[in-house]
Amino acid sequence: MLIKINELLRKYDLKIKGILHVGAHECEELLDYMRAGVKRNNIYWVEGNKDIYKKIKQKKIPNIFNGLIDEVDNKDVIFNIASNGESSSILEFGTHTTHHPHVKFVDTHNCKTTRLDTLIDNNKIPIENLNFLNLDIQGVELRAMKSMEKYLQYVDYIYTEVNVEEVYANCDNMNAMDEYLGKYGFKRIETRIYQQYGWGDAFYIKK
Repeated sequence: MLIKINELLRKYDLKIKGILHVGAHECEELLDYMRAGVKRNNIYWVEGNKDIYKKIKQKKIPNIFNGLIDEVDNKDVIFNIASNGESSSILEFGTHTTHHPHVKFVDTHNCKTTRLDTLIDNNKIPIENLNFLNLDIQGVELRAMKSMEKYLQYVDYIYTEVNVEEVYANCDNMNAMDEYLGKYGFKRIETRIYQQYGWGDAFYIKK
């Protein structure tokens, strides 16, 4: 997280009941969340990489689910596994290749996608108690939001990775995200962009 959650807490007096974190990787934010006063059992994680998901399960971190998120259920996709782990995506590299030439796709997995609302429903995730949404899924963050549109009513805060250029081929764009979330009462109030890389993080609050 380029913008630390404690910084957001102090600045905006956030009232976080629980967190849904999509793109868990290895749950690096867990301690920061807990230091921010969020109970471990009120944090729910979604990870698309099955190998990383299994590693997290071995660490006994609760509420971890495997799901490759997109706007459509059961779509056959190729999940590209990057050499650094963190850049793995269902999308191909765009300008990422130019900015980070040392990062390569080293493997692929044939997978099926799932919508977030489907994953929430199937696993009985208590979304009504999770008012902080964190998204870090390499270019498809807006699609993930659209896939849980009926549950945005419960969300007060959205922290998400954003792209201001085509870092991944056909990736979601921050301006499109602003427009979409504005329809649901969200306003982007913090933005940290690596201009030289074309991506960053943004924080939205429901007005």
